[in-house]
Amino acid sequence: MIAILKKEILSFFNSPIGYLIFILFFVLNGLFLWVFKGDFNLLDYGFADLSLFFLLIPWIFLFLIPAITMKSFSEELKMGTLELLLIKPISTKAIVIGKFLGALLLVVLALLPTIVYVLAIGALGSVSNNYDMGMVLGSYFGLFFLAAMYCAIGVFASSLSSSQIFAFILGALLCFVLFYGFQGLATLAEDGAIQLQIQNLGAQAHFKSIARGIIDTRDLIYFLSITVFFLFMASISIKKSNS
Repeated sequence: MIAILKKEILSFFNSPIGYLIFILFFVLNGLFLWVFKGDFNLLDYGFADLSLFFLLIPWIFLFLIPAITMKSFSEELKMGTLELLLIKPISTKAIVIGKFLGALLLVVLALLPTIVYVLAIGALGSVSNNYDMGMVLGSYFGLFFLAAMYCAIGVFASSLSSSQIFAFILGALLCFVLFYGFQGLATLAEDGAIQLQIQNLGAQAHFKSIARGIIDTRDLIYFLSITVFFLFMASISIKKSNS
């Protein structure tokens, strides 16, 4: 499994597309947060906190993570190397988990430079570092679980086809539906209690809960359950493709 993880990391950075994905991630974050006038501009917000960043980043993840995971199995299927991988003394489950962990590690590496935003906001405040560190840590914690869920979905989408474009589109669509779809669907209900129940089916409500700095086991179970489910579905898909 560790060998699979290392292979995923090296193959990502051996391709110019990998660097391009990371560059686009940093550029988009920078433009929306510091340059473009709009709802996410930190300089126009008037408060020294990173709440706008944590509102923006899940949407950028919708494109970043499927772009990272789209080649996980699609490339193996296209090149015909999946069969060679499956005959090695390693289980299908371990292969899927290795691919998943490789993608998740790449997302974590992409997030690390954003700590600069924390330092910058701290310096911009009228009182140095006058922001809620608990909220910041909780938001990063929530982003990790959200990224894990997105990576599992992306790996599953990649296991369905040899087309990386198909894997990217399907992965992005599934992530969007789970993050925002139930939030939008809840607006159709008139009863407030029903709206809340529908919203809790989506990832956005659970992410916001963790981002407040409150670690609720129900939120963790939600993300872990969906992550495990899609990894399980990816294992079944790979087994079927080899049968």
